[in-house]
Order: sequence, then C-alpha cells, then structure tokens
Amino acid sequence: MPTSPKERNLNGTAAVAAVVPAAGRGERLGPGAPKALRELGGVPLLVHAVRALARSRAVGLVVVAAPPDGVADVAALLDGHGLDRQDVRVVAGGATRQESVRLGLAAIPEDTGIVLVHDAARPLVPVEVVDAVVAAVRAGAEAVVPAVPLADTVKRVEPQAPGIPEPVLDTPDRAVLRAVQTPQGFRRSALHEVHEKALAEESAGGLPPVTDDAGLIERFGGRVVVVPGHEEAFKVTRPLDLVLAEAVLARRRASDGF
Repeated sequence: MPTSPKERNLNGTAAVAAVVPAAGRGERLGPGAPKALRELGGVPLLVHAVRALARSRAVGLVVVAAPPDGVADVAALLDGHGLDRQDVRVVAGGATRQESVRLGLAAIPEDTGIVLVHDAARPLVPVEVVDAVVAAVRAGAEAVVPAVPLADTVKRVEPQAPGIPEPVLDTPDRAVLRAVQTPQGFRRSALHEVHEKALAEESAGGLPPVTDDAGLIERFGGRVVVVPGHEEAFKVTRPLDLVLAEAVLARRRASDGF
C-alpha cells in the first residue's frame, strides 16, 4: 500500500499512524446520535478528535473505526469537514472498543513503526500532548500514556446493588495515582502482539476486554510509562462534560481563532 511522504518518515524516524475507535453508542450522553457524532460548537466530536491528531506534524495517517453500518456516512462526514485533504481512512469497527482498535490497526501499513490510539470523545486534546506521546515512544518506550494527577480523594469500595450504600475498603494515596487520557502511543509491533494474544484469549473464553490498550500491554507483561497530559484532554462522557467542552472551545476560538 503506498504511503505519503509524511507517513513514511520524518527526518528518518519511525512513521506514525493513529486509530480512533468510534463505533460505540455512548449511552451516558443520553438518547440520540452515537457519541462520536454529537456536536461540539456545531462540529461532531469525531471531527474535532481527528483534527487534533492531524495537527501533529508527526502523524501521517488517521484510521477511524466507524459503526459497521455507517462507514460511508462517516467518510462523507469527515470529507465534508475538510478532512479529505488529510490522510484519513474509515473502516468498519467492532462490537467492542478492543475489537475496533484491532480492526483499525489492521488497516495501517505494516511499515508504520508507531501507532497512537485516541478516543473520539476527547475532542480537545492539545497537539503538544500528541507530540509528547510520540516523542516518548521514539525515545524507546513500548507503550506511553498521557495522564494527570487526581484532584479528588479516591475511595476503594465494595460494590453493592443500586441504592445500597457501599462500604469503603481503603483510601489509596492519590499522590501515586493518575487519571489516564489519550492518545496512547505504542510500538506498532507491541500493540499488534498484545491484540493477537487478547483475541486468542477471547476465543478460549478467557479474560474480558480491558478498557484501554495500555491495559493490554500490562496484562501481557509489558511496560507502560506516563507523560504529562492536559486538563483540556478530558473525555466527553456525560451531558455536563459537553457543557464544559463548549466553554473550552469558546475560549479557544475567542483567543486564537481555533
């Protein structure tokens, strides 16, 4: 498969591609369009997320894993927002985030050395976070996550049925805890290997899917490192998150024409 000059190499360094799993419904935002297609400032979250990745000079290709019945619609949506001028490809995603990432990874040229995985629901990640993740993988890490310190005290509880108070088991030291964001970055070979192992586990009725790809690296004995994230790279999951994102976007547009 031919690759663009940007995708092949930058100053002789490994080419970088990104996968954006966007096949989920996002039920916590309420009824309506899939979460990735909800609008922020009149533009779908997915478009914001792809643009955020494309702003990095390091990223040569973005693969979007769309709902299987909406591939053509998502491709048209991205084209309609000017992303036809970027190297963006749309493939059918799967029933789970993990499956969507695996399918997106399969669409990336084999000579790509670094793969990022980014949530479509993190539309406002600054380009410096993307670049920091790429730089850490290029420096030798096999897996990198951006993260921020926790502001709140955290309690570990014993889960109960809805409406029943949950007993507290302990209070972890928040100084050693981090809230993880995306994009997460990986050596392509490492990410491919753990997804193949996870698929074999699923087929054998093994462990359930993890909530992020760094978790797969950890599950199979790999090492993950953390780089600083950013407070504006939060995930739009609930209606209040969308209100906050609108405020951040309005401030950006007022200050720099974002």
